Amino acid sequence: MTTDADTIPMMVRQMRVESSGVVSLRLERQDGGAVDRWTPGAHLDLHLNRGTIRQYSLCGDPDDKTGYRVAILHEVTGRGGSRHVHETLRPGDSLSVSAPRNNFELLPSPRYVFIAGGIGITPILAMIGEAERMGAEWELHYGGRARASMAFLDELSGYGDRVHVVTEEADGILDLAGILGTAREETLVYACGPEGLLGAVEGYTDSWPDGAIRLERFKAKEIPADTLAGDRPVRVICERSGISATVAPDRTILDTLEESGVDVPNSCREGICGTCETRVLAGTPDHRDSLLSSSEQESGTTIMICVSRARSDELVLDL
Repeated sequence: MTTDADTIPMMVRQMRVESSGVVSLRLERQDGGAVDRWTPGAHLDLHLNRGTIRQYSLCGDPDDKTGYRVAILHEVTGRGGSRHVHETLRPGDSLSVSAPRNNFELLPSPRYVFIAGGIGITPILAMIGEAERMGAEWELHYGGRARASMAFLDELSGYGDRVHVVTEEADGILDLAGILGTAREETLVYACGPEGLLGAVEGYTDSWPDGAIRLERFKAKEIPADTLAGDRPVRVICERSGISATVAPDRTILDTLEESGVDVPNSCREGICGTCETRVLAGTPDHRDSLLSSSEQESGTTIMICVSRARSDELVLDL
């Protein structure tokens, strides 16, 4: 787990309603110091009540050294993090925040297609600003249930007809076949939103070059039951610490190593945040994360030990 030594004491300076169900927080350091610069696509770990840690995308200006901005959807049936923010947290309250981490980096390209569903607009906001600074061509397709529930529409209106807003109540769903049906040269696609949207994006991009489609998931992909049923014990060796352990079929590598005394930074334990990413020295990972691209998974050089296992009998890790 991320420790207090890895976090920064911050204060909620401002809370603002961005749409129905979405509030943004402006966070500033308690000591008044400058915050770390970040890059578009980065997120923060917010340490909330009773040890709850949640990841939220940064959606402000990366060059703003005075504070961070995140936006949070009120998920009434969620695990409690967003409820705490919406129902309990108020301006002036203190909380601990990790340094920014980026698992959804905006790579240089002459052209971009951005696709956002609902609160998935948050990482895309800063990417649009960066694309503007680079002089790249770009377009945004932003879908939601209704305009009242879609955050940051006023900010996006300044970009004119490059922003395409589609609401289910008036327009139906995003026309992904029209947007992605034909691969485009020298174009990267960045998409963030609910799993239904991201699964559909993947379904329309078979003809696109490898690496052209980059997704960020807020929830982990479901692991098929037959995959779990086929799990078997795997021997994990930690090269640097000299500790080894056998991971039972119903246990994760992370859980087993923690029980064996290996301290591994971690947060989500669902394969979506990247905190526990570990270098693989030998063996073949069985990737089950929702973060690494297909080419990154095929390389077998790193593994998210909170969810992934091994195809080989033994796995040697840089721990």
